[in-house]
This record gives sequence, C-alpha cells and structure tokens, in this order.
Amino acid sequence: MKQKQTTQRFQRFFSILLVLCLMTGSFVLGGMNSSTLSAAENPAEFKVFWETWDLVVAHFVDQDKVDFTAMTYGAIEGMLAVLGDEGHTTFLPPEALAQHESSLEGEFEGIGAYVSLENGEITIVSPIDGSPAEKAGVLPGDVIVAVDGENVEGRSLNEVIGLIRGPADSEVVLLLRHAKTSELSEVAIVRGRIELESVNWTMIPGTDLAYVQITQFAAKTGQELEDALKEIEQQTQSGQPVTGLVLDLRNNPGGYLREAISVGSQFLPRGEIILQEKDASGSVDSFRSRGWGYGRELPVVVLINEGTASAGEIIAGALKENERATLVGETTFGTGTVLNQFNLSDGSAILLGVTNWLTPKGNLIKGQGIAPDVTVELPVGVVQLNARRLSEVEPGALSGIEDRQLREAINLLGGELAPRMPTAAQRRPNR
Repeated sequence: MKQKQTTQRFQRFFSILLVLCLMTGSFVLGGMNSSTLSAAENPAEFKVFWETWDLVVAHFVDQDKVDFTAMTYGAIEGMLAVLGDEGHTTFLPPEALAQHESSLEGEFEGIGAYVSLENGEITIVSPIDGSPAEKAGVLPGDVIVAVDGENVEGRSLNEVIGLIRGPADSEVVLLLRHAKTSELSEVAIVRGRIELESVNWTMIPGTDLAYVQITQFAAKTGQELEDALKEIEQQTQSGQPVTGLVLDLRNNPGGYLREAISVGSQFLPRGEIILQEKDASGSVDSFRSRGWGYGRELPVVVLINEGTASAGEIIAGALKENERATLVGETTFGTGTVLNQFNLSDGSAILLGVTNWLTPKGNLIKGQGIAPDVTVELPVGVVQLNARRLSEVEPGALSGIEDRQLREAINLLGGELAPRMPTAAQRRPNR
C-alpha cells in the first residue's frame, strides 16, 4: 500500500472553495492509495438499504431514471456526510478522481474560477488570473444563477460544477447576478487549458517591499518559492534593497504536505516546529523546519482570509506562532483533517479524515482556523490584487487601491503608505 501525505480543503466554513473544472476536490496534503480494501462486516442495519433498493427497482414510476451507479454513489456520499467531517471527508467518482490527481500538477481545463456555496448560492470567490473566466468579465461576488439555460437554484456545488465543467475550446454560458449592481447578465465563456504557477512575485511599486503570492501548494511550490526568494535576494545584492515581504495566502486551498514543509523551511530556522499531527490515540508527531531558507531575514506580513485553508493555514499558523510574521486579514477556513485517499475497485475513491493537524503550540486548526493579528475585512466584489495587477499600479496610487488588506500589510512593513498601528479591537493574541 502506497502512502502520500495530504490534507484537503473542499469547503469554506459554510461552503466549498474549488476551482471549476479540473479542480473539484483537488487539494490534498496526504493520502493513502489502496487498490484493494477490506470490507467491514455487514451490520444488521444494512438490511434496510437493500430493502429500499429493491423497492425502488421494482416500483419507482420513472424507471428510466433508475441509475444503479448514481444510486450507489449517492449512497456513499450520504454515508460519508453523516460522519460530520464536513468539507473534508468526501467521495470522488472516477472523473473527479482524475481531476483531483492532475490539478496539483499545475494544469487543468475549464473556465478557471474559485467558487463557493454561500447562503445557498453558488458564488464566484475569484477568477484565476488570466483565465477564461477573468477575460470574460467574471468578478468576485458574482452569483451563478443558471448554466446553459438550466437554473441551478437548490443544486449542490458539485452538481453545478459538473454542469460548468468541460474540455478546452468548448463553450459554457453562465447567467450571473453581479454583486455590485444585482443585475443579471449572460456570459459566454470558452473553456481553456490553464497552466497555473503556484508562486508569483513582484516588487510593490514605489516601495522597497516584495509581494509573493502562493496560490496553492502544488507539486513544485517549494522550489518555485525558493527561486522567487533567490531573485528577491539578488535584487538586494544588486543595490536595490528589499526591506520586507508580503506573503499572500488568500484563497489558497492547500496542497501537498511536503510542499508546506518546504515553504515553511524557507522562513523558519532549522528545527522550529511547522505543524503537529495528532491521531485518534492521542499520539502527536511534529514536523520541523529544515532551515537554510532564503526568507529567514526579511520582515514578513502574511495575508489570509476565509478561503485560506489546509496547507495555507499550516503555514499561517507556523509563521504566527513562531513569531516570524504578522497575519493580516480574516480568520481562515479551519481545515485541519489529514485525508487518506482510498482507491475503490471501479476507479472512484474516498478521501477519509484519519488524523488532525495542530499548530506548533498544539492548537487545533479544524473548525477554528487561524485568526489574524490585525483583522481587515474585504467587501464582496472587491478584486484582490495579485502580482500582475499589483505591478500595473502606479506608485502614487497605492493609497487608493481597494484591496485594503494589502494596504494594511504595506503600512505595517513601512512602505509607501504611512504606518498605522492596529487598534485594540483589531489586535488578536497569538494562540
């Protein structure tokens, strides 16, 4: 049996944050693959399942809708749902499993947008930079009302994703309700193949500060971050000193554990605890920094929000509790279950929570999240800046950007904007 360390984040506190298309349920930090699983002894209660199955097959009026595969998968989903590990433990049909296994390699097909289920509505959290969704004018906060003319009210997030998902060069039409105007409009999007770099960076215009964004913890994130930090160091050596760094982990849904360890090791001295793992017996193992990182000297401010999950929360918690960085933004999602992946005989799989992640000081992440040191909320519909958008901002215009979480980070690092200390109400103690 082959083991892969994974963590997963599929839902925000009341929703799911996913990349449409090949990113349905794709963010993992650990997993166990098994082509053969031992079946548990059949409990007596299972008899009523087969009784119900037989009654449906024999008597249901719309026999053309009796789909054995769909019924089986629905039963599995229901079984896992009652375990209460919402947004973590889940079932992946074969197609979703293929998407799950390919997305963290940095390439996928689709419209390219992070979405969530908020107050019963499928909501765009953010289009991916340069994606078909962004080019078509999709904005954060837009609500998906219909897909190809089919109303999605009352549908689950996975059902809607299934409607939107499709191969590159095919078209999907979304009916959107815009967050700022509440107006409805149809948007035709040609799906594409998206290559997603997990690390992007730029200098913040008019300052001596660097901005680094980690979009997910993919297969090469640790190396990509090391390369970026080397470039930042070279800039200092060339006579353009960098005095601080903004690390943006907003809407980062997680990824491979090994990459989280690699990222943490870039900022923390050798031997510092990055995270702990606690199993059902109460046994705790620690994961420590390997040291020799290129980001150990710069002051760091980390941006987080409700979309920061899994590996993103691990790094946020590690930098906070080791007093290595100040956290700005909103409390993170609260994903702390280690998922093991069990492959099933028909090509599907279940991701099953088997242990919990803890912060360096032993605090539970699941259901609580990581609280910021300075709380700054971002209104719905405000576009968060990323490396590309930030590089296009005129130096004198920083004080006017709508992304006030980033503005606060710049302030705290003594950048273009005047430093401003957090109010007593904004201060949060380290946990």
